[in-house]
Amino acid sequence: MKTLNDFNFKNKKALIRVDFNVPLNENFEVTDDTRIVSAKPTIIKILEDGGSCILMSHLGRPKGFQDQFSLRHILKKVEDVLGVEVKFVADCIGEKAEEAAANLKPGEVLLLENLRFYKEEEAGDEAFSQKLATLGDIYVNDAFGTAHRAHASTTIVAQFFPNSKCFGFLLAQEIESINKVLKDGEKPVLAVLGGAKVSSKITIIENILDAVDHLIIGGGMSFTFIKAQGGKIGNSICEDDKQELALEILRKAKAKNVQVHIPVDVIAADAFSNDANTQVVAINNIPDGWEGVDAGPKSLKMFHDVVMQCKTILWNGPLGVFEMESFAKGTIALGNSIAEATKNGAFSLVGGGDSVAAVKQFGFEDKVSYVSTGGGAMLESLEGIVLPGIAAIME
Repeated sequence: MKTLNDFNFKNKKALIRVDFNVPLNENFEVTDDTRIVSAKPTIIKILEDGGSCILMSHLGRPKGFQDQFSLRHILKKVEDVLGVEVKFVADCIGEKAEEAAANLKPGEVLLLENLRFYKEEEAGDEAFSQKLATLGDIYVNDAFGTAHRAHASTTIVAQFFPNSKCFGFLLAQEIESINKVLKDGEKPVLAVLGGAKVSSKITIIENILDAVDHLIIGGGMSFTFIKAQGGKIGNSICEDDKQELALEILRKAKAKNVQVHIPVDVIAADAFSNDANTQVVAINNIPDGWEGVDAGPKSLKMFHDVVMQCKTILWNGPLGVFEMESFAKGTIALGNSIAEATKNGAFSLVGGGDSVAAVKQFGFEDKVSYVSTGGGAMLESLEGIVLPGIAAIME
């Protein structure tokens, strides 16, 4: 796996695919700069080597050239985060971009305009990729969030740099973190899978059964497993057509000596509302008219004991409707357990949109080993899919 450390960038122009697809408010101000901050170590390393950086990214889903999606809106924030002046060019290919890149001196940074202003970017167009490739000497992919897309700037462009392409620090760290769980994790290995639907996690579960010793199934998807085993789940969310699949997963886990842990009690509510009436009930005996919205106290104690005995932990998906304060306690308790295990030396990886949102919301970011920056890319990696953006660097 070639990384930045395999190259000296002195007097070289690094063409870097970053993921600066950041949220903006109505005044076009960046509201979360996590992705820019994540790319900083790669950019600084190249500048300190005596190289220059040409940054390319997409922003949003523009239909052609639309000013609200211009990367010039984030220029000031990129400068603030990097602590250096950043030049901007209002195109990503063609004369303007080529001239700006040619004039770039060692130690300087250039931000190209939104790649998706051209439909060729998402189409993975080879001619467009070649035009991008003329701008730099070494291609660096540091955009994990888009590594599962075979777009021009994430995948196709790499073929024009047969001996001068590598992973940035962020992307390398993502790959290492996933490998730590799936391939070389210290045992016992635990996967915590939550969220609403079994169907969205089937391939992940099937792929990780060979790697894990314990599997906690929480959140809405647990009710499909309980109902499949004959339990009463009241009005709780359930995928009736996935009950047989749930039983099949339990059979496969047993055959592979994976211990599966499903909640034994839940907080049930009489309405899907923060102000609903609630009661603690056995998960397999939820009254009609009530629905499970969070893990109960016995379940949280059981999950804590499992977490504390494991050395490698993957967390993907919340245990309850954490967006509502009344039903966030289970997810917070799980976060505290994983934080404690991490403090005691376990490696913990958090990935997937909702669990990342929960970790940020409840202040666990610095208390776990690694928080993945890519939702879809992370999930596809856990499913065992080789991401095209990663394969393109490995070739």
